[in-house]
Amino acid sequence: MENAYDILVIGSGPGGYVAAIKGAQGGKKVAVVEKAELGGICLNWGCIPTKALLKSAEVFKEAKHAASYGVNTGDVSVDFAKVMDRSRDVAKQNSNGVQFLMKKHKVEVLKGQAKILARGMVEIASETGRQTVKAANIIIATGASPRQFPQYPIDGETFITYRQTLALKEQPKKLLVIGAGAIGVEFAYFFNSLGTEVHVVEMLPQLLPIEDEEISKGLLTSFKKQGIHCHLSCSVEVSAQKSGGAKVKILDAQKQATELTVDKVLVAVGMTPNSKDLGLDGAGVKTDERGFIKVNEHLETSVKGIYAIGDVAGKQLLAHKASAEAEVAVAHILGKGGHGLDYGQIPGCTYCQPQVASVGLTEKVCKEKNIAVKIGRFPFSASGKARAIGHTEGLVKLIFGAKYGELLGAHILGSEATELLAELGLAMKLEATYEEVMHTVHAHPTLSEAVMEAAMDSHGMSPHL
Repeated sequence: MENAYDILVIGSGPGGYVAAIKGAQGGKKVAVVEKAELGGICLNWGCIPTKALLKSAEVFKEAKHAASYGVNTGDVSVDFAKVMDRSRDVAKQNSNGVQFLMKKHKVEVLKGQAKILARGMVEIASETGRQTVKAANIIIATGASPRQFPQYPIDGETFITYRQTLALKEQPKKLLVIGAGAIGVEFAYFFNSLGTEVHVVEMLPQLLPIEDEEISKGLLTSFKKQGIHCHLSCSVEVSAQKSGGAKVKILDAQKQATELTVDKVLVAVGMTPNSKDLGLDGAGVKTDERGFIKVNEHLETSVKGIYAIGDVAGKQLLAHKASAEAEVAVAHILGKGGHGLDYGQIPGCTYCQPQVASVGLTEKVCKEKNIAVKIGRFPFSASGKARAIGHTEGLVKLIFGAKYGELLGAHILGSEATELLAELGLAMKLEATYEEVMHTVHAHPTLSEAVMEAAMDSHGMSPHL
């Protein structure tokens, strides 16, 4: 054995690098195995670079409408190559930041592909050869990859995933997005904002299918105003494919077809866990039928001393969920915590404009569970701050239990929805009631006042409706 560690983390995304740092802070000897860039998909090819693209889109749209603010800019245009280059630069800076953190906390980085040989033993294959290391505890944080569909063969040219989209050299004139989850919706907004003709196809009857129906309907209205073509309860058939384009048919529920010729097809339907080639079967680590690793409340797998966190462990496939799971797993290793993670309190955010953010139960789920509720709403059209900044689309929708008044769900559609949600996540964590939210004095004028007003409206007490 060349090395021995207290904790060996496989993967350096938001789950992996946080686990490594937490372990090092706990006094353990820690190493991270990474076969690609430090920071994983999120920092390099996911969360961070896409937000950089979305910011460029927002700036462009603001510039085009600057005259409404009394600012004369003249004609504005987009340099697509520079937009993409900025996104890559931002991603690189964040990856370098993780490298700095590894050095700061004395976490050793081992480049290569990891394979678990047995409990406490991992083989790492790299360009320079193979080495076997020992680890008292192993944390698997290998993430997930886009699902592949035989009818939509990813060729990196016409049919692409988010990964190829982030490396495009030229802006497509026509784009078909298959899937209206967060990835599909964000890219649809981005390309439409820059002038691409965008068509979004979703088999289910709403954009962002896991979000509250009322919020999704509001987003649909906004997208239609923006010129995004949304085909809901529809499927896609590829009638012809060639280099640089594809002919497709969009079929509605009655099998009525809309034919399109597009430059690119972005396939954004589901993710597959990166659990293959890790030696899980040989080590005795159990997975479900989809390949997600089974874990308990401490994120420990079926093998003592082997943990799995983040996308590879299933449930919500979100970066912040992975980081939170990292803390739970490391706390268990250190013997410092018995707490698990409440997956009902994991926030979800979509960064198109208007943004969508939520935590907790939707109105539909409450009805299905026969939970009596009080619902409060406050539209941003009634917000002085929203009028002042020119972003009056959307609303705050809060769901409280009718019996005790506790916050059960929070759903926001609006300009800064993803930033406003944190207050409601804290309120839910502390089991706050509508009275405590509405009696928390919010500064005026702010968008956050809409949270207070929605709490008041749940019991008919808003002074501004």
